[in-house]
Amino acid sequence: MCTNHIFPICMLLSLLLGACQPGQQQPSSQDEQMIAAIFEESLEHGQAYSNLEQLCKQIGGRLSGSVQAARAVTYTRELMEALELDRVFLQEVMVPHWERGPAEVAEVYPKDAPPHRLAVCALGGSVGTNGPLRAQVVEVKDFEQLSSLGREQIAGKFVFYNRSMRAQFIQTFRAYGSAVNQRTQGAMEAAKYGAVGSIVRSMTQTIDDYPHTGAMRYDEQLPKIPAAAISTQAAEWLSIQLQSQPELELMLEMHCQTLPDTLSHNVVGEIRGSEFPDEIILVGGHLDSWDLGEGAHDDGAGCVQAIEVLRIFQALGIRPKRTLRAVMFMNEENGLRGGRKYAELAKELGEHHIAAIESDRGGFTPRGFTIQAEGTALKHIQQWQPLLAPYGGRELVKGGGGADIGPLREQGTLLIGYSPDSQRYFDYHHAATDRFENVNRRELQMGAAMIASLVYLIDQYGLK
Repeated sequence: MCTNHIFPICMLLSLLLGACQPGQQQPSSQDEQMIAAIFEESLEHGQAYSNLEQLCKQIGGRLSGSVQAARAVTYTRELMEALELDRVFLQEVMVPHWERGPAEVAEVYPKDAPPHRLAVCALGGSVGTNGPLRAQVVEVKDFEQLSSLGREQIAGKFVFYNRSMRAQFIQTFRAYGSAVNQRTQGAMEAAKYGAVGSIVRSMTQTIDDYPHTGAMRYDEQLPKIPAAAISTQAAEWLSIQLQSQPELELMLEMHCQTLPDTLSHNVVGEIRGSEFPDEIILVGGHLDSWDLGEGAHDDGAGCVQAIEVLRIFQALGIRPKRTLRAVMFMNEENGLRGGRKYAELAKELGEHHIAAIESDRGGFTPRGFTIQAEGTALKHIQQWQPLLAPYGGRELVKGGGGADIGPLREQGTLLIGYSPDSQRYFDYHHAATDRFENVNRRELQMGAAMIASLVYLIDQYGLK
C-alpha cells in the first residue's frame, strides 16, 4: 500500500477503526475526517488529470473497433496493474466497427452566389453517399411536420432537421433529450417518405462552427440513407437561405462505412473486500469515444476518475469491507456492447453488485448524484448529504444511473449516476472541441474525490 503522503498514519488508522465500529449505522465525525482526507489526497496528489492527458494526447479519439480503442485498453490495464490491485483483467466483447473515412464535404449552391461550404460530419453508423449526392433541401422541426409534408414534398430531397435544444431547461441533459431523437431516428423517418439523405442541426446550445456527431440507427425494412450533422452556425445560415430560396440545392459527400464486428475488451480492476468480498461496488466510465476530438469529457474523464477512486483507497491505506471494482466499458457510444457483456458475465458468475456508480457526464464541478431508486434506498443515501455538501455534493436525488450500468438493474443492483455541473457539457459533447485542454484539473480531481467518498460510505454502511 502507498502511504507516503501528508495525511498522518496514526490519524488514518484512528479514522478507520472509528468508522468500522460494530453496530455503527449513522455517519460520524470520523466519516467527516475521512472524506476530508479523500479530497486532500485527490487534490494534492491526484493522478486522474495526468492519466487523462496521456489517454487524450497519446491515443486520442477511440472509436469502437479502432486501433486507438485497442491501445486504450492496453493503457488503462497497465495503469491499474501499476497500482498493484488485487486483480486486473479483461472481458472479451465483440463491438461494431464503423469508420468515418476521408473528411466529409457539404456544399450549398445559392442563386447568384458562389458555393457555400457547411461544417459537417457523418453521424455514427451512417452509410456513405457513394460519391457526391446533390438534391434540394426541405427544413422541418419535428417528425410531425415531416409527416404533414408527406412523400410528395419530401421524395428525392434532403430532410434538414432544425430543432434546437430547448434553452429554458436548466438541466441540459433534459434539453438534449428534447432534441436528440431527430439525430438518432431522423434518417429512418425521412426514408419513409423517399428522402435521399438526412441533415440534422448539431446537439448543442452553443452557436459555433463545430459539428457534433453521435449515433443514429436504421430500420432494416427501409432504405438506408446518408445521415450527417451540420454545425449550429451552419444550421442558422441554411435556414435563413431556405426562407428566400426554397429550391436551394445541397451536395453531400461522405465515405463512411461499417465493417465486420471486431474483438475488443472491457477493462476491470479490483480491490477485494476484507469482510464482504462477495458484495461488489462498481465505479466506471466508457473507454470508447467518438473520433472528432479526444474523448476527454466523454468519457475519458469518467474512466480516469474510476481508476482514481481505487488509487485513493490504496494511497490512504483503506482496505474496503466490500469488493471495489473500476470498470472501463467498451462501446457505449454506438452499441452498449460492453455494458451488456459485463452484466451477462456477472449473471453467469453469480456475482452480487450492491451498487454501481457511472461517471459519464463530463469532468466538471461536482453537484451530487442521481439515484435510480426510491423509498428506503434513496433515503439511505440521502442521509449522507451533510457529509458531501461541503464539497459540492448537495444533490442526492432520484434519477437515472447510466447507460453502461443499466443492464445490471435487473440483477437488483442500485444504479447511481455521478452528476457534475452540466452547463458546459454539450459545448464539447461529440465534437472536435472535446479535448484535454477543455478539462479543468481541479474540477476533474474534485469529481474523483466525490465519487470515492460515496464509495467509501456505501462500503462502510452498506445499503440496507
